[in-house]
Amino acid sequence: MELPPLAIGPQGLLGRPPVSPLPLLPRPSPSPAGAKRHLCCVIRTIRTEPRNASAAPTRQGQHSKAYLARQAAILEVQRSPDLDSALERFGSKLKVQDLNVILRYFGKLKRFQDLFELFEWMQRHGKISASSYTSYITYSGKSLNPLKALEIYRGIAEQSMRTNVYICNAVLSCLVRNGKFDSSIKVFREMKQDGLVPDVVTYSTLLSGCMKVKDGYSKALELVRELKNDELKMDGVIYGTLLAVCASNNQCQEAEKYFQQMKDEGHVPNEFHYSSLLNAYSADGNYKKAEELVQQMKSVGLEPNKVVLTTLLKVYVKGGLFEKSRKLLAELESLDHANDEMPYCLLMDGLAKAGHMDQAKSIFKMIADKSVKSDGYAHSIMISAFCRDGLLDEAKLLAKDFEIGYNRYDLVILNSMLCAYCRVGEMESVMQTLKKMDELAISPDGNTFHILIKYFCKEKLYLLAYKTMVDMHSKGHLIEEEIGSSLIFHLGNMNAYAEAFSAYNLLRHGRRTICKALHEKILHILIAGGLHKEAFVVVKENLGSISKPALKKFATAFMKSGNVNLINGVLEVLHRSGYKINQEMFQMAVSRYIVLPEKKDLLLKLLHWMPEQNYSIDSSTRALILKNSHFFGGGLIKEALSNHRRVPKTVGSNKNRNQRT
Repeated sequence: MELPPLAIGPQGLLGRPPVSPLPLLPRPSPSPAGAKRHLCCVIRTIRTEPRNASAAPTRQGQHSKAYLARQAAILEVQRSPDLDSALERFGSKLKVQDLNVILRYFGKLKRFQDLFELFEWMQRHGKISASSYTSYITYSGKSLNPLKALEIYRGIAEQSMRTNVYICNAVLSCLVRNGKFDSSIKVFREMKQDGLVPDVVTYSTLLSGCMKVKDGYSKALELVRELKNDELKMDGVIYGTLLAVCASNNQCQEAEKYFQQMKDEGHVPNEFHYSSLLNAYSADGNYKKAEELVQQMKSVGLEPNKVVLTTLLKVYVKGGLFEKSRKLLAELESLDHANDEMPYCLLMDGLAKAGHMDQAKSIFKMIADKSVKSDGYAHSIMISAFCRDGLLDEAKLLAKDFEIGYNRYDLVILNSMLCAYCRVGEMESVMQTLKKMDELAISPDGNTFHILIKYFCKEKLYLLAYKTMVDMHSKGHLIEEEIGSSLIFHLGNMNAYAEAFSAYNLLRHGRRTICKALHEKILHILIAGGLHKEAFVVVKENLGSISKPALKKFATAFMKSGNVNLINGVLEVLHRSGYKINQEMFQMAVSRYIVLPEKKDLLLKLLHWMPEQNYSIDSSTRALILKNSHFFGGGLIKEALSNHRRVPKTVGSNKNRNQRT
C-alpha cells in the first residue's frame, strides 16, 4: 500500500481556497431570546453583495425595517423543516444576496438536498447572480456531484456569466477535487475559447490536480508556461503547489530548484513549502538533506509542526533508518503529535515492506494498546502486507476483525479487504464486499477495478473481467496497460474477438501512446476472428507499428473475404505505408471484382490507380479481365488496360521475390 503525501494541500496553510464563498450564518438558536441574539449577530457579521442605499443603516447601529424583515426571513427559511413552504411565504421578500446567504448556509451544513432545491427555485424565479453559481458549484463539488455542477455551468446562457473567473474557478475546482483532472483541462480550454481571462487561482487549482495523475509534472510545466504566456506572475501558492507536484512525481532536483527560485523572487517559504520539499526528499530517502532543511527552517524562526515532523519521519522510513524513525516517533508522542495513526502507519508500512513483519505487528499492537485514534488505515496496511508476504489466511482474519470492530468503512480499507479475499479465492466474500461498497455508496476507484480484473482473469472468468473493464471505463478510470493487454490476449484465445477489440479500444482511450506490440497483437486476433473491417482500422491508424509479415497476413485475409467496397482503400493504405504490393494480391482483388459486375466502377478505379503508382497487372490477370470485359463494358476495360505495361505471369523466382518483398 502506498502512503499519501503528508503535506497538507495549498488550500490549507497557504490560505487560498479555489473558491471563497462568503461567510455563512451560524445555526439559529431555538429560543426567542437566542433568536434575538442571533439576529444581532447576523446584523453585525453578515457580508452580503452590494445593496441599494435604502438597505443601508439609517443611522450607525440602526437598520431599516425592510432590512430587519429580510434578516428574519432568512432565519425562517434556514430553520424551516419545509423548504418549499418557507420559500412560498418568504421568497418574495428576499433579495438575491439573501438567498445566496441561505445557499451557503445549506452548503456549510451539508444539507445538499435543500441546497439543490433552493438553487432550482432561484433559477425559476430569476433571483440568481454570479455568486449564486459560484457557491452552488462549489458545494456540488463537496457533495461529490461534479457532473451536476458541470451541467449547471453548461446551462448558463449569459456569456459574461460563463466567463466569470469566479464561476469558472469553482467549476474547475469541483472537477479537480473529484479526480476529474483530464475533464478539468478540457473544460478549461473551452472556457478560454469562450473568453475566460484566467487568474492565478485558476492555475493553482489546475496545478493541484497534477499531484495525482500520471505525468503530472510534465502537465504542470505546460500550465506554468501557459500562466506566463498569460502574463501572470507566480506567487507563493503557485510555488507551493509546484513543490507538491514535484514531490508526488519524484522530481527532487526540480523541487529544490523551485524552492530556491521562490526565495530569489522574494517569496518567504512557510510550513507548507518546507513540508512539500521534505516530501520530495522522501522519494529517495535523502535524510541528510531533509535534516538540513529542518535546521534551515528553525534558523528562520519556524518551529517544525506536526506535518513537518511527520514528513521527516517518512524520510527516515524511506531511507531505512528505522532506529531514527522510532526516536522521532517518540518525540512526536511527547509533543502530543501522535494522537492519530498516521506516524505509526508510516513506520509500520516501512517495516513491513523491508521484511520486518514481526516489528510491523508490534507497531500495529502499539496502536491498539495506546488507544490511538484509528480510521482503519493501520488495518489496511497490515492486510496489504500479509497479502504481499503470502500470509493470506492472516490477511483474511484481519479483514474479518476489521468488519467486526468498526462500524465505518472507507475505500482504502474496502480495497484492502477485497484484495485479501481475491488472493485466497473467497468469491462469496468478494461479492459481499462489493455489496457493502454499494450499500454505503462508496464509489470504486481504479485500484478496486484492477483488483477485480486481475482476480477474474486468475479464475479464468475472462468475460466477467471484460465487463468489469467496461464498467471501469464508464466511471472514467484508465486501466493499466499490462493488465489490459493480458486480458485482450485471453479474450482472443477464447474466440471472444469482438470483446478483445472493444477492450483494445478502451485500453488506448485517453492515452497518447501504448505499447507498439499491442497493435500487432490485436491485428492477429481480428484476422483470426474474421473481423476484417476492424483490422483495417487498426492498420490505418498504426502503420508504423506493424511489421511487414503482419501487413501481408492482413492484406491476404482481406483480399480473400474482406468487404469488397474497401479493397481499393486497403491497397492504397498498404502502398502508402511503403509495402510493395505483389501480383498475387492484385489478382486476388481482381478476382473479387470479376464475380460482381455491379462493382465495375471499383475495378476501373483500381486499373487507373495502378499505373499511377508504377504497378501493372501480369498477363494471367489481364487475360482474366479481358475474358469478363463484356460484364464491365469492353471499351472502358481496354482503355484502362492500355496504360498498363506488359508484365509476364509471375512464376518461379519472380513470385518468390515478390513474396519476400
